Amino acid sequence: MKFLIPILLTSLALCATPVKAQQLSADEVYQGIQQTLESRLYQLPPRVQGHYGIRMWRLHGDPKYTQAALVDLFTVTEAQSFYACQANELSFVEATSNDMISKLGKGPRAKARKAALKPWPEFVFYTDALLRYASRIDEFGLTGPCHQLLIEVLKRYDFEPALTDPAMIKSWAAQLINYVYWAKQLGVRDYLDTYTKAFNAVYPNEQDEQLDKKQFRNKVYGLTHFVFAASGYYQKPVDAKEFAWILDYFEANIERIIKDGTDDIIAEVGVSFLLAGKEDHPVVSKTRNHIIGSFDEQAQFIPSISGRISYASGEHRNMLAMMLLGWTGELHPGPHLAKLKQTQKYLPKQVKSK
Repeated sequence: MKFLIPILLTSLALCATPVKAQQLSADEVYQGIQQTLESRLYQLPPRVQGHYGIRMWRLHGDPKYTQAALVDLFTVTEAQSFYACQANELSFVEATSNDMISKLGKGPRAKARKAALKPWPEFVFYTDALLRYASRIDEFGLTGPCHQLLIEVLKRYDFEPALTDPAMIKSWAAQLINYVYWAKQLGVRDYLDTYTKAFNAVYPNEQDEQLDKKQFRNKVYGLTHFVFAASGYYQKPVDAKEFAWILDYFEANIERIIKDGTDDIIAEVGVSFLLAGKEDHPVVSKTRNHIIGSFDEQAQFIPSISGRISYASGEHRNMLAMMLLGWTGELHPGPHLAKLKQTQKYLPKQVKSK
């Protein structure tokens, strides 16, 4: 009996030890995020609804997401009508630029961006008030209000000084590559080679050890957007050879990316490989495992880096996670709203088919 007591105590202790929950599958995390966002979709701001619906369309081609894209179209059409139709008035451009800069925020990143914009404050108007909205309308297969005036104004403006400025690149590398591709998409001008050289001059790989966490993130975030922008933001695959310089960099630095990157950035790195047709690459499995591990089972959502759950600001991060985990290998351009029966009768009066 005295020999049985230690055995029984050991058995009881083992039973009392909590068993670590098995890691969820990629599909379970995908479904959890989808249910969380879609059950709250009407609570999200219009452009966030649009962001979600457009990406779900491009990922799956399901017509049920076209109405969210239509919400986005109404929003950007109204914005373009306001900004583009007054874009020839210099006083309007100046006042609007100053107002947009004042709304950038007060944090360290916002302060850096404000400082970088001082030599060319109007840059923010031509990019975020004109290029941004016109490029989205173009993605839908449409042109918006005052389109010709908008294009003429954009062609007159020289983006190169701001695009190639080191302070600008260090402040918002990813946004700048978006602007480069939007300008090219709209037939304004091709700044791609110029910006690529400027980006690599600011962030040479051999100087990575000198980058703090924020600047390393900015570099990687910028690199992912070279790939994303070239895909038309998930409308078509990209050439793996063309972007080998980026994919090779991600592979060589994946451990630091996972250690120092945010969940948004880590997911974007994985999606970059998917867009290049490399789903079997080890980087994809590493990023997927990390993202699954970041999923909050109670909230059914991936929280911010501070642990905050916000459905509006967190949609971007969680949508990227869904793309990484729910990749089908097939992409769907658009949606081209004038050609779809679900939306063609409900377009804003100020848009035209291209």
